[in-house]
Amino acid sequence: MTSLKFGTSGLRGLVTELAGLATYSHVLAFCAMLQEDGAAGPQGEVLIGQDLRSSSPLIAAQSAQAIADAGLVPVDCGALPTPALALAAMNRGMPAIMVTGSHIPDDRNGLKFYRATGEIDKADEERILAWHAQLALASAPALTAAPARSEAVVDYRARYTTFFGDHALKGMTIGVYQHSSVGRDVISDALAALGAQPVPLGRSDRFIPVDTEALRPEDEELARQWAGSQQLNAIVSTDGDADRPLIADEAGRFLRGDLVGALTARFLGADVIVTPVTSNSALERLGLFEKVVRTRVGSPYVIAGMEQAKIEGARIVVGFEANGGVLLGSEVMHGGRRLAALPTRDALLPILATLALAKSEGMPLSALAAEARFAIALSNRLQEVPQDRTAGLIARLDTEDSGFRDAAFAAHGGVAARDRRDGLRLTLGNGATVHFRASGNAPELRVYVEAPTPEAADAMLAENLAFAAAQTR
Repeated sequence: MTSLKFGTSGLRGLVTELAGLATYSHVLAFCAMLQEDGAAGPQGEVLIGQDLRSSSPLIAAQSAQAIADAGLVPVDCGALPTPALALAAMNRGMPAIMVTGSHIPDDRNGLKFYRATGEIDKADEERILAWHAQLALASAPALTAAPARSEAVVDYRARYTTFFGDHALKGMTIGVYQHSSVGRDVISDALAALGAQPVPLGRSDRFIPVDTEALRPEDEELARQWAGSQQLNAIVSTDGDADRPLIADEAGRFLRGDLVGALTARFLGADVIVTPVTSNSALERLGLFEKVVRTRVGSPYVIAGMEQAKIEGARIVVGFEANGGVLLGSEVMHGGRRLAALPTRDALLPILATLALAKSEGMPLSALAAEARFAIALSNRLQEVPQDRTAGLIARLDTEDSGFRDAAFAAHGGVAARDRRDGLRLTLGNGATVHFRASGNAPELRVYVEAPTPEAADAMLAENLAFAAAQTR
């Protein structure tokens, strides 16, 4: 049985199942959908980008072959951040394919599809799957396509250096945890252009699966060591394809992605924010935004929420997810400079905006974070948990067995409320929350908790990870 499926952001699965026929056929299906809609580029061009994982060059070449065999023109943009490829696609009026598995291990990879107007939506995913089934290919051809090459990173970097200005980060010293992020050099270059001193840290020649939603203990320890051994205003990084930011304060303590999103929205002057149900419950209490719109997890849902917010009259709408990436749904003017909308998940904007906010407020990042008064929220994952077992646990907790649910959380005052928008989020009688949901594109069970103190949150997360592990064995 194949592990390939569309999740919260693209088609992902094991490299052994994705590389070869599956890549060729799904890309051919994407091209068929574009041609059916008359939505290929001006000359039939389709841009291709890739991250730094070991299988990406082969899968990019197989994608190029499928594009060429569909009668379109593959254009190789090389290794670059996913949002840089998306920006190029929108600016040039061309569709695009990004070969990336983001944060998942190196034995997995994925494909992200873009129309010239932005990310495909859930309806497009269904059409691609339908075309894939209709093609019913038995084999993929040899690789003979020779795609044209194109530079796409320059415009992405210039987008932010122009908007923020030469001195936005003057005097700041910023550590850049480079690991294997495809955006590691772009980040350092942008920081330097804005007046900061970037300090490269931890560059790796092998792929490291850094997940901004479930940090590895070794990443947290590295940040503390780097912060303790040198004077840094912050440490910044991204996940593998550089569409989700990772920001630590001057002491090496990482800020949650939803806090980074809120700080970015504050810097940009947003009146409406759109974010999944997994983001911190403090967002509604902050009083910084006229409206907080909650969605299911995944950028397609956030994008749909942003579009609806604009229809309803939002002036500046910013979307973000609990795991980081910020989506800019509206044009922004700041200091007389314009920033065009970019409705796809991006890491560079929140990194620069959060640092610029700290600089303009004259506050360290730790003080900015404390001022936001976020609930203590933690998350982690159980790996190699089949989705049917996750679904079984959620069903039992939700509707099938009220006695089981009440007994499971009796020590926390029982269950006061349930939110079923994505998985199952339980508000407990003592005010804490626990949220169980299946990963959209990996055999993982995500567990999220909120509690009033760090100690209580640590205990809640450990307790519920152990509970979920026992129930899904």
